[in-house]
Amino acid sequence: MFEDENDGNRRYRDEPLYSEKLFSDRKVFFVDLKSNDRGKFLKITEDVRGRRDTIMVPTETLDELIDALHNVRDYLENEGGNDD
Repeated sequence: MFEDENDGNRRYRDEPLYSEKLFSDRKVFFVDLKSNDRGKFLKITEDVRGRRDTIMVPTETLDELIDALHNVRDYLENEGGNDD
């Protein structure tokens, strides 16, 4: 691991700045705020029985992603029904 010189706390590059873990049935979702030479980004990983898929979202796009997720939630609540 390499130390990130841009961070006064001298974090390791692989260490998230912030992290959450969500559980859903057989899936685990990891939501990590990370940083690299190009800036901060959100890393979302889905783990299903050891198989992992990951997307990276630049923080510049984060508000648009959150709005889209809110739109999906609103659709489920208002028009699409809620299957919970």
